[in-house]
Amino acid sequence: MVNRNMVRGFALMALALGFGVPSMGYSLGQLSRAGPGLFPFIVSCMLFAIGLVTVVRARLVAPVPMDFQFRNIAVILASLCGFAALSHFVNMIAGIVFLVFCSGFAGTSYSVVRNLKIAAVLVGIAFMFQKLLGVNLPLY
Repeated sequence: MVNRNMVRGFALMALALGFGVPSMGYSLGQLSRAGPGLFPFIVSCMLFAIGLVTVVRARLVAPVPMDFQFRNIAVILASLCGFAALSHFVNMIAGIVFLVFCSGFAGTSYSVVRNLKIAAVLVGIAFMFQKLLGVNLPLY
């Protein structure tokens, strides 16, 4: 039996290494004057630590069997593709709303109110990125 928690931890560690190792090719700088590789390196280190804790915890608790639900994977991939297409051809707000409502079908329960709340928070975060940080996002 493949332990789902163990696989989850190893996947997090592999993802952390996939971004952390290339970030060391950039100048890391110092904490007082960060280089372009410092932020991805720190985030990768934290993600690797979370993955390591997950693997250790998986060894201490009862194993959970691994199962794939291909329908849910397809729904999430379709919602991501729809988000990218709508963000490119319409605007990002429409993409965010589509992403939230479409990916909600992969869950065990579907709630329009919950999806509206999540979409509102994500649109608010996108506006903060655009207005406060100056990130060029095609929101409208």
